[in-house]
Amino acid sequence: MAGDAQTNDEPEESASSPVYELKEVAVDLTGVLGTRRILSDISLTVHQREIVGIVGRSGTGKTTLMRALGGLTAPAAGELLLNGEPISGTPEGVVTIFQDYGNALLPWRTVAKNVALPLEGRMRRSEIRERVDRAIDSVQLRGRENDYLNSLSGGMQQRVQIARALAVNPAVLLMDEPFGALDALTKASLQDVLLDLHSHNDATIIFITHDLDEAIYLSDRTFVISGDVSAGDPGHLSLELDVELPRPRHQVRTRESPDYLFLRHTLGDAIDLARG
Repeated sequence: MAGDAQTNDEPEESASSPVYELKEVAVDLTGVLGTRRILSDISLTVHQREIVGIVGRSGTGKTTLMRALGGLTAPAAGELLLNGEPISGTPEGVVTIFQDYGNALLPWRTVAKNVALPLEGRMRRSEIRERVDRAIDSVQLRGRENDYLNSLSGGMQQRVQIARALAVNPAVLLMDEPFGALDALTKASLQDVLLDLHSHNDATIIFITHDLDEAIYLSDRTFVISGDVSAGDPGHLSLELDVELPRPRHQVRTRESPDYLFLRHTLGDAIDLARG
């Protein structure tokens, strides 16, 4: 858990490869009280292989933004592009990992069968086995592939969900508070698993969190989303923070560094100001 989270230095050319481009995006949702604007004037660009954190208080529209990036909710205004094209429906190569792993996984299937689920019917059984084995090894669950979920801890179940996402070789991982329901030690361990996985593939990762330390520790850039949708103040980006901390990162040494503490205070001040 406290070991180095091994990641490779980002190639400079990745900065010239935009994956997502959002230009003054607004999102409306319709409910029993009518249509409300949830997000307003969201403009950002996410580059290939970046890890981008979105942090903010409850009720600022973070999950709605994630749904828009995943093609589950269409913008009411502005432009939302993935690899230069408008998003229409759920995009190929984009996978979402949720906090609620208990509902995302199927308890009557083994670990291996859960990981294989999105591949079934799409390729030969031998290729499915290869991908499943590779994904299970990546999240350090070798030996548990024939177990059912009721014998796994919460952290292990979240590893299964991550393995299932990795099995499809995604270009983009969208993560909606993926470690929010886990205890501190398990969360730290999975953060390092995620960084290690990222060092071996080209996936772009965007995650939302309430945890300021997680936002800084994982990301290359972190955005603060502010607002209070219930009070008629749609979510909007109030801060973009470059996280120029060296990689690999370490759960203790990184968090004790002066640069980390400066970023932590900057982010904390932004959240307090957002509260008004």
